[in-house]
Amino acid sequence: MKRWVFWVGIAISVLFLYWALQGLHLPEVWRSIQGANLIWLIPAVLVYFVDVIFRSLRWQILLRPAVRLDLKKVFPVISIGYLGNNIFPARAGELLRAILLKRRHQVPIATTLATILVERIFDGVTMLGFIFFNLSALSGLSADSGFIGSIQSLAFWGALAFIGALVVLILAAIFPAQVARFSSIVIHTILPKKLRDPAANIINRFISGLDSLRTPREAILVLLASFAVWLLETMTYWFVMQAFPFSVSLFALMLMNGIVNLSTTLPSAPGYIGVFDAPGIALLSAYGIPAETAAGYTILLHITLWLPITLVGAYFFTREGLNWSREMEQAREERKEIH
Repeated sequence: MKRWVFWVGIAISVLFLYWALQGLHLPEVWRSIQGANLIWLIPAVLVYFVDVIFRSLRWQILLRPAVRLDLKKVFPVISIGYLGNNIFPARAGELLRAILLKRRHQVPIATTLATILVERIFDGVTMLGFIFFNLSALSGLSADSGFIGSIQSLAFWGALAFIGALVVLILAAIFPAQVARFSSIVIHTILPKKLRDPAANIINRFISGLDSLRTPREAILVLLASFAVWLLETMTYWFVMQAFPFSVSLFALMLMNGIVNLSTTLPSAPGYIGVFDAPGIALLSAYGIPAETAAGYTILLHITLWLPITLVGAYFFTREGLNWSREMEQAREERKEIH
């Protein structure tokens, strides 16, 4: 990893943690967690793993033009990717997924990264949909809720960015030859001669990774799968809430899910420390939930989303006979090649 990326992520996480903990009575937060009925974490974790299965099915669709893989082969790679994202900065798990597919199934790195970018963009569009669906509720929370009042404008500009990126990807998928020609013109205009062929090769492989978006049927399937993925994650939020003595609507949890997951797109320390927690606590506090209870719930929810899938990813990582030092070294080399 580039060191500056690591330190920027650490700085952002520290800033968000300071924001999250400011004014909280920490012993009360701990008592809130201690008083939670942890039996509700069982269905929460089970639903979350159903969510990961849907993520695997979605990636199956996106990978289909490049390689056809059974779910039992895709699920371990997705889990290993979560492991990498959860314990390394800069979403290293995404590159680790690409490396594994190249090693196991000879799928080019750029092709796999294109499918992962499509995942992220559809995720962003779905998250923004959750926020827009609840904008009327959000407008009523803006008076004393800190950053919440600015979410509407952020959602608007975020929607433009994600939808714009989605349109660009779909156009690249529908008109690959034209995009390749345009890219070639740009490459030959701005890059030195020795970099032109490698750059063109990477772009062509990237375009090939968009094959799954070339028909409306496939694009609609990916969109529906994305909606199912995030609705299931919202259900995980709901089950964890049952462990605490408060209740908000499922729509409020959809809004929380959208906001905290858009926040996790920021650079941060491994495991999205701070960038997940601060917005969640702020939003629930805006709904009138006591800050310490909101903090206890958000922390326990974060652990529920982080720990089980990380352990499963570690199991598959070990079963595959992988080595951290070797894989991370290859990730660094791949990053150099891509950039």
